Amino acid sequence: FVIMVKNIPDRQRQDTTDEALDKSTLTSKSARPPTVLQVLPELVTGGVERGTVDIAGAIVEGGGRSIVVSAGGPMAHELTRNGVEHVTLPVQSKNPFVMQRNMKRLADFAVAENVDIIHGRSRASAWSAFYAAKKSGKLFITTFHGTYGHANALKRAYNSVMTKGTCVIAISNFIAGHIRQVYGVPSTKIRVIPRGVDLTRFDPKAVSRERIISLADKWRMPDGVPVIMLPGRLTRWKGQELLIEAIKELGRIDIQCLIVGSDQGRQSYRRELERQIESCGMTGNIHIIGHCDDMPAAYMLADVVVSASVEPEAFGRVAAEAQSMGRQVIAADHGGTRETVIQGETGWLTKPGDAQDLAERLNAVLAMSETSRQNLAERAKSNIHNNFSKERMCEQTLDVYNEVLSFRPVNPRRSINPGSS
Repeated sequence: FVIMVKNIPDRQRQDTTDEALDKSTLTSKSARPPTVLQVLPELVTGGVERGTVDIAGAIVEGGGRSIVVSAGGPMAHELTRNGVEHVTLPVQSKNPFVMQRNMKRLADFAVAENVDIIHGRSRASAWSAFYAAKKSGKLFITTFHGTYGHANALKRAYNSVMTKGTCVIAISNFIAGHIRQVYGVPSTKIRVIPRGVDLTRFDPKAVSRERIISLADKWRMPDGVPVIMLPGRLTRWKGQELLIEAIKELGRIDIQCLIVGSDQGRQSYRRELERQIESCGMTGNIHIIGHCDDMPAAYMLADVVVSASVEPEAFGRVAAEAQSMGRQVIAADHGGTRETVIQGETGWLTKPGDAQDLAERLNAVLAMSETSRQNLAERAKSNIHNNFSKERMCEQTLDVYNEVLSFRPVNPRRSINPGSS
């Protein structure tokens, strides 16, 4: 069976013989579409969830059968809308007894539904998926999404399930290095596939003026003042405190700073930030917005987008999305962000955890001429379009599925060759 990679620009064509073989295999009456089962805890929000939904849709678009198992969440409707099957199981649980039941359910399900590949996306659910794959004889791969806590042997053992795939997908070169160094995974087993930005959604031309005005009115934004934005859930390592300190160091009252993101129940941290803003005398300039449903329009409101993470980002989705929108980006100089932001060419990198350095860079960026800003914006958009698109991520992931399927014994029903149509 064949996964066909559709609508992927600039894909290298196979020779005539391979194309003929692909068509023959695809139209064979004995062939059936491949079935890929992705397993993750929940479908709420975040990079793991976004990547899962994107790949699930690509599998269907490519002619395969796509199934996602999770405990559910608001993003589940995106799956069903795109022809993806969703199965609800309590795979978010870390309870050993629940995990054991999940293993049996997943194994039985994989056999009953002729699943070919089980793809583990997060640790607790991946343990259930791993043993289900072993029990049912299915192929198992993983995507390593973060550095996770690994201070002791017990934590490293728990995390190690993310290295047990036939292939291990790393979402950045930074994560690939981490996997090699901490877990001893050989390079031959790792496939680096950066996260992808949805360029149909994160496109300045696709955001109407009405959407931008509506958001500005909702947030009561004054006209004609520079806007600095830090998107990201409210958690200490994302650097909201650092940005507030940098705004204080900046010493300007003719700006607006928006901290955009859900506290996800971290109300005590939100109150800390509010007290910090008040103690700085910046309540009229720094605002904690909360969750935003229209991030493309939010980016268009910003003159500068900041990613101030005090710990390395595994990939750095905010910096990539903001570049695709042509925004001026300032990000901490560590982790995966180093791979998406080209210093001085598509954005700016600052010393991690250094409020003074961040303030100085903010001041310099706000002082840039319109021509310089526009030139940088065009380079930033080209960088993301050429290297970090959702289409590229999906194509490369389907290639990994094809690769692991090829490890099986030769069988006309199980040959797989990606192509374009």
